[in-house]
Amino acid sequence: MSERIFIGVAWPYANSNLHLGHVAGAYLPADIFARYNRMIGNEVLMVSGSDRHGTPVTISAEKENTTPEKVAQKYHDSFCRSWEQLNISWDLFTSTETENHKKVSQDIFLKLLDKGYIYKDSVKQFYCESCKRYLPDRYVEGTCPLCGAAGARGDQCDVCGKPLNSIELKDPKCKICSSTPVIKSSDHFFLKLSAFQDDLIKWIDSVNGKWRLNVQRFTKNYLEGGLKDRAITRDLDWGIPLPIEGYEGKCLYVWFEAVIGYLSASIEWAEKKGDKDAWKPFWLDKDTKSYYFIGKDNIPFHTIIWPAMLMGYGDLILPYDVPANEFLTIESQKLSKSRNLAVWVYDYFERYAADPLRFLLSINMPETGDADFSWRELVRRNNDELVATYGNLCQRVLTFTFKKFDGKVPPKGDLDEASVALMKQSEDTLQKVGELLSTCHFKDAIREAMELAHSANRYLDDAAPWKTIKEDETKAASSLYTVIAVISALKTMLYPFLPDSSQKLHGFLGFDGNVADSGWKIVIPEEGQQLREPSILFTKLDESIIEEEQARMGI
Repeated sequence: MSERIFIGVAWPYANSNLHLGHVAGAYLPADIFARYNRMIGNEVLMVSGSDRHGTPVTISAEKENTTPEKVAQKYHDSFCRSWEQLNISWDLFTSTETENHKKVSQDIFLKLLDKGYIYKDSVKQFYCESCKRYLPDRYVEGTCPLCGAAGARGDQCDVCGKPLNSIELKDPKCKICSSTPVIKSSDHFFLKLSAFQDDLIKWIDSVNGKWRLNVQRFTKNYLEGGLKDRAITRDLDWGIPLPIEGYEGKCLYVWFEAVIGYLSASIEWAEKKGDKDAWKPFWLDKDTKSYYFIGKDNIPFHTIIWPAMLMGYGDLILPYDVPANEFLTIESQKLSKSRNLAVWVYDYFERYAADPLRFLLSINMPETGDADFSWRELVRRNNDELVATYGNLCQRVLTFTFKKFDGKVPPKGDLDEASVALMKQSEDTLQKVGELLSTCHFKDAIREAMELAHSANRYLDDAAPWKTIKEDETKAASSLYTVIAVISALKTMLYPFLPDSSQKLHGFLGFDGNVADSGWKIVIPEEGQQLREPSILFTKLDESIIEEEQARMGI
């Protein structure tokens, strides 16, 4: 029985290009999950968009001596190019700058305000006398009052991951002029998070054992500390304006507004589809399962704040799962934009293909702990596993078959015990990979698939059809048929991870159309089916690129 699956993916700030940490943290796992669910016949909606508002964009605009609009558009365009290169299969990738998003955000604000979950209060906040302006959270940096880390932002500490109020920072400095700000009072609106404490605890207890342990622990620890009401407005003119008179110059704080994007994007998708109510089953039907793919620094916004907003608004379904990934380090060091210790997506695609990157980040995904990207590991995984194991299996079987059997699938004949066992392993692996993908265990899933490729290589070495054909063509044909069947299984189970090579292999095997249209099942080419002349699936990488790429990064 098919299910309805909503997939919300973290909204990247439109103030810089995407790097591999973003890809491994949220976007690749979401795409793998979406592709698999579409293949098994589930109704899927996967959305995200550029987070074009807030201080990250205005800070970049000031540094680049341009406008926030131009900065946001530049990076939104960059994101869209990167998604195409990475083969991320969005149903909609939009932005927070649409009129639709403004309307939905203001509606949620007014509904929560009307229900008493938003209230006004006078708050103390930093004011820079040198810049003559109130400083939004990200315009202030200092020492974290909780863990003592230096360089903590006014809204969150990246070291301990805890959200902050800027005036809690020790040794605060204005990010614009580096002067020490003073504290002044200003009227703002607050989300009454404290009102949802008990309901959130009950809800988190109800998902016990279903979520990843790190996500569950982080959320429980946060709740045990007691929820504090949080300001949801800022003294900023770049963002969604408050929908009430008398508060010109204030806008919705980006963390409150951005998560609303999951709903507004769904509504926009429905309108673009020509069915304005198409979004409703994904948000109102209690049987729908909603997944939120994010990095671990976004956990509290998706397991506490967004659920509280949904509870307050009423009727809208809560997250079914929040499979947050840990961080990706680069060459065993913490990713650092300032030190150029990052691999930028646009830069990677100037020299390399998508599938090797998707393969490495999948088989080394930071699901339960931080993982490392290194150029040496990319070369090793590509050459030893994609080229030598999977690619070589397909190349030598299809090339030999094309040459010796007139480019057609050989007759099955009578399968021996080893052939039957390998065919059974293919069926079992497909089922196992599907189970792992359905529960967001992507790293284990691709490893299961690659183990089948190893088994097929061992079987092929033992069967040696290039030798057997000289004495027993029927036996050789049977072994080639068996491996072709396994290859067909592999192109299906690896499609969510490696869409390019799976589609090529689909064509080599004589199939038309999209590989995903065949569904999550093993479709064995019929005996006598016309194959297409195969070409190389994966290109070997020269080890010299390791030092070349490290030098580009200054390592």
